[in-house]
Amino acid sequence: MIMRKLLISILLPLGLTLSAQVRLEKPELYLGANFGMTGSRVLFNPSVDQSFLPGYNGGLVLRYITEKNVAMQIELNYSQRGWAESGGSYARQLNYIELPFLTHLYVGDKGRLFFNLGPKISYLISEKVLYNLNSDATQEQHSTLIQNPFDYGLCAGFGYLFRVQKQVFQLDTRANFSLSDVFSNDKRDYFDTSNNMNASVNLAWLFQLH
Repeated sequence: MIMRKLLISILLPLGLTLSAQVRLEKPELYLGANFGMTGSRVLFNPSVDQSFLPGYNGGLVLRYITEKNVAMQIELNYSQRGWAESGGSYARQLNYIELPFLTHLYVGDKGRLFFNLGPKISYLISEKVLYNLNSDATQEQHSTLIQNPFDYGLCAGFGYLFRVQKQVFQLDTRANFSLSDVFSNDKRDYFDTSNNMNASVNLAWLFQLH
């Protein structure tokens, strides 16, 4: 119920905004690539002391603009997530393929400020313990492999782009929060929640196809 109210509070004003837009005479279609850095952790309950784990992400970007100041954007990315525990004793990297479906809102012409918001789905393709300095690996998050490879959540961010003829160069910052857990959360399980959280900073180059 809480999650339904959250989604309605986000999507309803967005839908009203979209319905009020002016259609462009000539739609714009862009295709390009993005690459950047991530900082990740997992929201565990019971809690685990952590610092952010650095990683990389990047992939393809498809943007379609039919309305003034509003566009649809789909991405296909490789994203490194995971967590690093405080004290430098343990870190695990989780590698995902992710598919965000974003509403792209912007103001400006040659230079544009923009805001992205939308859901995303991801799938875990591999996991790796980067280091483990614990002599006794009995803690649940150390001894258990990821049990839920499918991940879904929300992402939002803002940035700036400028256009040079048919090319677009942009800086994009984004926060991502998963609504699913990486570990099982049945009553008999140790963790009640284990949600991926991360922030990213990306540079992108896009080319206008038409």
